[in-house]
Amino acid sequence: MNIYVANLHYRLNDGDLHQIFSEFGQVTSAKVIKDHETGRSRGFGFVEMPNQEEGEKAMESLNGQQVEGKQLMVNEARPKAPNNNSRGGGGNRGGFGGPRDRRY
Repeated sequence: MNIYVANLHYRLNDGDLHQIFSEFGQVTSAKVIKDHETGRSRGFGFVEMPNQEEGEKAMESLNGQQVEGKQLMVNEARPKAPNNNSRGGGGNRGGFGGPRDRRY
């Protein structure tokens, strides 16, 4: 089961997230998402728990709980939506300034 965890305190790391959820069962992975440029936590993460029942218990118990002074929002993660803003591969848009064989 893949679990989405929001409103994480910026000081929490992968190990902290793993520890919080391991109280409810086996945790396969715990990942706090970080900003690529600054390396700072973006305030959310994902936890993988192989046992559905343990995952549901963790979600039910932790949703709304205060951790490091912030109220967690815990839900089942949804699959990543396709990126419709992608411009895809090039296509033939031509060059700059028209044909190059013109002579003036």
